[in-house]
Amino acid sequence: MKNTRTLTSSIVALLVCLILMPSVSVAKTFKIATISPDGLSWMKKLRSGAKEIAKRTDNRVKFKIYPGGVQGDDYTVLRKMRIGQLHGGVVAASTLTRFYPDLQVYNLPLVFRDGAEVDYVRQRMDDRIVSGLEDAGIVTFNLTETGFAYMLTKEPVKSIQDLKKIKAWVPDGDPISAQLIQSFGISPIPLTLPDVLAGLQTGLVNGVAVPPLVALALQWHNQVKYVTDIPLVYIYSMLSLDKKAFASISTADQAIVKEVMNRVFLEVDRENRVDNLKAYDALISQGIEEVAPTDEQLEAWRVQAEASIESLVESGGISNESLSLLQQYLDEYRQSMAGKTGPTNNTNLNKLSEASVGE
Repeated sequence: MKNTRTLTSSIVALLVCLILMPSVSVAKTFKIATISPDGLSWMKKLRSGAKEIAKRTDNRVKFKIYPGGVQGDDYTVLRKMRIGQLHGGVVAASTLTRFYPDLQVYNLPLVFRDGAEVDYVRQRMDDRIVSGLEDAGIVTFNLTETGFAYMLTKEPVKSIQDLKKIKAWVPDGDPISAQLIQSFGISPIPLTLPDVLAGLQTGLVNGVAVPPLVALALQWHNQVKYVTDIPLVYIYSMLSLDKKAFASISTADQAIVKEVMNRVFLEVDRENRVDNLKAYDALISQGIEEVAPTDEQLEAWRVQAEASIESLVESGGISNESLSLLQQYLDEYRQSMAGKTGPTNNTNLNKLSEASVGE
């Protein structure tokens, strides 16, 4: 009996010690990939952030970064994440629609007219996107603006009729982008990112819709002659980590990673806005001709864009709830600015949102 009591006391003491002792974090090296070339400003910030995390966690948490698409495009990175070859990547948001389809609410054509509208909406909806992805098993940090995509073409495009003549590139494996492109009457040409330059050179495609910064970084601007002065689609990206892999480090180390990476990508988010404005000017200075639709042509673009959004909602590609929230915040902002900048009413999208709420 005495030995039993002694053994019981020892077990209790051991359990108390285990409860009270600080948690031990297992060392972890997160392998992440991106298609972006090394040496870019944001890549330098990412590497600096990774070094800070390693230092603050006493090397318990490290990042091994694979730049320049050496691990494949965004969709290949996701496949490698699923089988454990990679733990994450800096990818375009549209790549992650299989986890949380509503994240593409920012990617709808012609919903935003300028950066101020984007800022107003993102302040109110970013957390919704981050939470939606986390519920689906993806840990993300501050969402990062890639920029407004402009149509870059070999022939001038002003009207919807001009647009229908374009052989437009869409990312291979992105059915949502293909669906939106088709809704404009265009036959999409799916290509992986490394194949786009060759596609432009051979004439397989003669139009791409990308932010100016991307066009310059990937040298696509050398293969086109015109840029249509319409901010077609807002594009953003994010550092995404597998939730199970992230959970393998201690809570304290998770907090450090979140603090540092949120700060890094907030800085990148802000700098990309400025860099894209400079990149657009650089396109013009290098001889690419800017073409601007008339007011009548622009209205036709908007009507067609809203029809494509309606088609996407009907197919279940995005929820009525997210669309309604987007329109609510756009209405709030536009109404607050109406007396300062003149009317900015988007009648067709308003009607679509109202119909969605009533369903």
